[in-house]
Amino acid sequence: MRRSLVPIFATLLAGAALGAQAQAPATPPSDLVVVPDIARRVAQYAPAEIAADLGALSASDRDVLVKLVAAARVMDEIYLRQMWPGNPALRDRLQSLTGPLAEPAREYFAINRGPWDRLAGMQPFLGRKPHPPGAGFYPEDLTRQEFDSWSKQYPEIAEALAEELTVVERGAHGGLRAVAYSNRYKAWLEPAAKLLREAAALTADPALRRFLEARADALLSDDYFPSEVAWMDVEAPVGITIGPYETSDDGLLGYKAAYEALVTVTLPRGAALERYERRLPWLESNLPIPDAEKDLRRPAASPLRIADVVVASGAANQGVPPIAFDRPSDQRVRLAKGSKKVLLRNLIRAKYEAVVVPLAGQVLRPEDAAKLSFDAYFDLVLQHELAHGLGPDRIRVGDRRTEVRAALEDSYAAIEEAKADVLGVYDALALAREGVVAPALVPPLAPTYLTELLRAVRLGTDGGRGQAAQVELNYLASQGAIAVAARRCHAVDGKLPGALRDLAHELLMLEARGDAAGARRFLDKWSPPSGELEAVLRGAGAVPLDIRPLYRQADSLSPANR
Repeated sequence: MRRSLVPIFATLLAGAALGAQAQAPATPPSDLVVVPDIARRVAQYAPAEIAADLGALSASDRDVLVKLVAAARVMDEIYLRQMWPGNPALRDRLQSLTGPLAEPAREYFAINRGPWDRLAGMQPFLGRKPHPPGAGFYPEDLTRQEFDSWSKQYPEIAEALAEELTVVERGAHGGLRAVAYSNRYKAWLEPAAKLLREAAALTADPALRRFLEARADALLSDDYFPSEVAWMDVEAPVGITIGPYETSDDGLLGYKAAYEALVTVTLPRGAALERYERRLPWLESNLPIPDAEKDLRRPAASPLRIADVVVASGAANQGVPPIAFDRPSDQRVRLAKGSKKVLLRNLIRAKYEAVVVPLAGQVLRPEDAAKLSFDAYFDLVLQHELAHGLGPDRIRVGDRRTEVRAALEDSYAAIEEAKADVLGVYDALALAREGVVAPALVPPLAPTYLTELLRAVRLGTDGGRGQAAQVELNYLASQGAIAVAARRCHAVDGKLPGALRDLAHELLMLEARGDAAGARRFLDKWSPPSGELEAVLRGAGAVPLDIRPLYRQADSLSPANR
């Protein structure tokens, strides 16, 4: 998460140059027609009651938790407006909708955080209004060409326009101006900051108190660096990750960060996590690329944590919910202090039970589906998160130093997700040979991995995650490592490890070279749909695509219910 250097000053400068003119409010569609299959679409998400283990919390911890849950839920209101300024008015109108489609329409609006279907290429399921690629971050009629042209014409405000933490609006004469998040969303950020300060006053943990106070300041200033540093030191029983992070909702330029929050309860680490952390340098050295391309002197730690989610909001609670996260994303913090990888145990288990197990029963051979285990699934999620921190990061392309993310441009998401997937299995097998991964986890790895890839493809291949899964399936099939028989998928004994090594090598070298053109060619070659695999997926029938988390436990923590 890049922090703003000049957002407030540039905002004032842009306003002075272009004229202060209020952004016209978005109007909800006048036609509230609902797609006739709305109930089927809702059923794609299996309702899952999410509860955290609060047994070890003190009375003080629980008081802090109440404040954190309240602060987290404020992010929902900001996120709704970031997705489209007309969403609040449309949500209000939906309350008066009647008929058999009314309730599923309200449910699907809540799942998607708007009237566009995230599982159907953002096509409208409510009304006929096309989805604006820039969501609520830019004027709806703005094109990339106009943005680039305006930035070149007015270089004094170009940085503010491209900043992660500004909303781009039209000013006088149709020009562009940047408005800092802390100004645009002040009405919600101020009460959220107040709740964080109240939580800080209640906690007995000094590191958590420092973070909450610093993050409250950050919400109102857009300067997140001090609080990101403070977050790395937090080891309290309860915690919160709150602020603008991911930029994937910005479909126009990919610049703007969306607000989210995750309130968590920390769970015991266990000896296995400590062994994995100690083995990170060894995993780096074991990458199937030349030593010159490895980061053998990676300075910062990458601590692993396991937590239960109490409540998720904003970008962390729309469509397909995340089951793990790696924070902070600010490269300055990562270089100085590393990052924390947090696995969300209760969400992982809910997804495994509601989606992964029933899907395996439909797409794998019965003898392979019977091998699945939650421990293996959890370990693959863990190894995937660890793998994001392995391999090239800061690289040289020609005569300049840059980051892999910037060098690979729009191919980065798919290449990086595929790398993390493949290394997740490759590393688990390597650690099993070293005696670090329990032998009992090895037989379930291949069928669990295949099921997870097929699950990702079912969710769609427009985004990086689904495209990566399609690439992996096609590549491994071309190497004879996976096969399809009687519309069931299976790993071919003896061939999967070598194919994973070869695929990991190709992906890592694309990143090491910062080869954007090569990455696009690679994705173009391996991402087209496979007829055989599509036939396998047709057999999945009514298995849900994902879960819809229900945080009723968090409702019980509100002051009115205590």
